[in-house]
Amino acid sequence: MGIVKGDQLVSSWLQIGKIVAPQGLKGELRIYSSSDFPERFEIPGQRWLMRPGETEPETVKLLRGRGVPGKGLYIVQLAGVETREQADALRGAQLLVPDSDRPQLKEDEYHVQDLLTLEVFNQLTGEAIGVVVDVIPAGNDLLEVQLHQQPEPEAPKPEVPLPNRLSKQRQAKAKRKKVVKPTTVLIPFVKAIAPVVDLESRRIEITPPPGLLEVNENVAEEE
Repeated sequence: MGIVKGDQLVSSWLQIGKIVAPQGLKGELRIYSSSDFPERFEIPGQRWLMRPGETEPETVKLLRGRGVPGKGLYIVQLAGVETREQADALRGAQLLVPDSDRPQLKEDEYHVQDLLTLEVFNQLTGEAIGVVVDVIPAGNDLLEVQLHQQPEPEAPKPEVPLPNRLSKQRQAKAKRKKVVKPTTVLIPFVKAIAPVVDLESRRIEITPPPGLLEVNENVAEEE
């Protein structure tokens, strides 16, 4: 089983990259990729450009492109962009394709956007465990699942008078409230643990090994 990151969903468009800087003097652009598909930048054809501050993309033609090994960057040439000044004016713009333009995946590969918000069930008990809120790339990709059953918050401890010699800043820090964040668990997205992924029914079934669903309370200081 595998995950293909795909492209980042932006409304009805897929963001495939962001222009970060000019490259050289002849209008080439450095683009940080948010796609797992090199052909988005290497095969000439129509793309769409969303300039900073704009709400509607404009069509552009990709003339050519090449990857920068190990950097997550591509160097591309767009039609009509022929100088460094023109390229610099596009800094921060997003390169888009329509949401319908999704490359075909292999069996047991999934777009990240299709996995988000799927309900996760324990196949052994039938219990609904939680909802996928993120996918974390790793050696084996991990599903971050927000649990339905959250741990009970600890009873507040009685306030202890603080020594007067503490600075006001230290007193304020000591009095900060503790905020309990929604508890999540990380589940390896491998066939042995997540044997069933049903996109139509919007569910994933897992067979968790002992200890996988044991979590610690996630507490942070309120700013």
